[in-house]
Amino acid sequence: MMMIEVILFGYFMTCVCADGAADVVLSCTLVEEGVGLGGMGGGAAFTRTPATVVFRDVPVAPEESLETLTAFVPPSVPDPDLLLFEAKVSSVEIPNAAVLLHADCNEQEVTCEISRYSPRGSQESSDPAYFMASLSVEGVEFNTALILQTLMVEKDHSTLIQNKLGLPLSQSGTLLTEVIFVVFSHIKSVSAPLRGDVLLNCGFRQHEIPLSHEVGIEWRLQHRGKGQKVLEIRTRLDDLEGNTVVHAERRASSMDAAQVVGEGNASVTLNKLKVVDEGTYICTVSLGPFHAQQIIQLHVVQPPHVSLSEEKLVLKTTSPKTLSCHCSKYYPLDAQMEWLSLSPTDTEPVVFPDQGSLSSHRQHGDGTYSLSSHLTVPPTVSPGTKITCRVSHLTLDTPLSLSVVVEHAEPDSYWWVLGFLVITVLFFYQVMR
Repeated sequence: MMMIEVILFGYFMTCVCADGAADVVLSCTLVEEGVGLGGMGGGAAFTRTPATVVFRDVPVAPEESLETLTAFVPPSVPDPDLLLFEAKVSSVEIPNAAVLLHADCNEQEVTCEISRYSPRGSQESSDPAYFMASLSVEGVEFNTALILQTLMVEKDHSTLIQNKLGLPLSQSGTLLTEVIFVVFSHIKSVSAPLRGDVLLNCGFRQHEIPLSHEVGIEWRLQHRGKGQKVLEIRTRLDDLEGNTVVHAERRASSMDAAQVVGEGNASVTLNKLKVVDEGTYICTVSLGPFHAQQIIQLHVVQPPHVSLSEEKLVLKTTSPKTLSCHCSKYYPLDAQMEWLSLSPTDTEPVVFPDQGSLSSHRQHGDGTYSLSSHLTVPPTVSPGTKITCRVSHLTLDTPLSLSVVVEHAEPDSYWWVLGFLVITVLFFYQVMR
């Protein structure tokens, strides 16, 4: 991996490592709630201030090359105006943290927001102070929420106070913190088939939280402005059996209590998916005085079934014929239908001049949709022409096509001759009796 230089408030540095652990430097934003419009309570406003977060001692895989990597070096002159968070992560694992290490190399944008956090039962002026950091990486299934706790700083006459936060800084000008609680997900969104099953991933890690503290996992679904509880579980880290309470609002939803306690696995399984299961799922993990969330989008999908009204298309020379294409039982709504033709003299199909008419979308009881397209085929179409109905839908890797070949009926004079011969035979039969 090549060495990437990062400009940090006017000086250059490289993020990364020594002794099998990395220093990951992220450009971040401190988000604070402000006053209402005009200071009269006209609605909450938010201020956003540039900040930097340095994650110390992120574990590095053995196969990583350390030759091009250097440790984080703080500013040579501490500046109390800088928002520079230095967070130790050696005590709590950040799953898949190597994604952060390689984001710059892979030209992936990292979104980092940090805000003040108040644990349940804490006083606003409590010592230590707490912050929540939310991280995500563009194009990668990496979403993590971390709670940072400030570390003790021995104060003397030379101790600097960070101007915006009013907290003491280390001698190097950083706000010393430690990661004590992590809630993460390996997926941002997932698609699953109608009537199928899906696993929504969520997990947590903690540092030195008493095992007697209660663990609460709640999954909620938000869709079209409405929210509902899906599943809730309450247990304790030292309770592998016995006192776990599970309450499932949605049938066919489940969570493994043993994995919650033993592995920090808060994932939920949803079986027999319906269209109404689609939406935004919120995984909230509460552990002692701390809680954090992850958000996952679930998309329910169902590919269309496509059929034609005719197995073969026989045209008469005097009248057109209607050919129908039926696209049925698909989800979500958007489906595109078009007609193509390929004559015996063409090498590539072309869009049919007249695209016919579309029916209205029809919604079925299970939430899926159907749509039909009707094409009027004129008698002037050459015999041997292949007419194709092509359907596109997001569940299809490539459009789905069905075709029929045009045939022409025998001339009408053939039937007149045949009818004349039959009548003639019947006439002579009566005369000869």
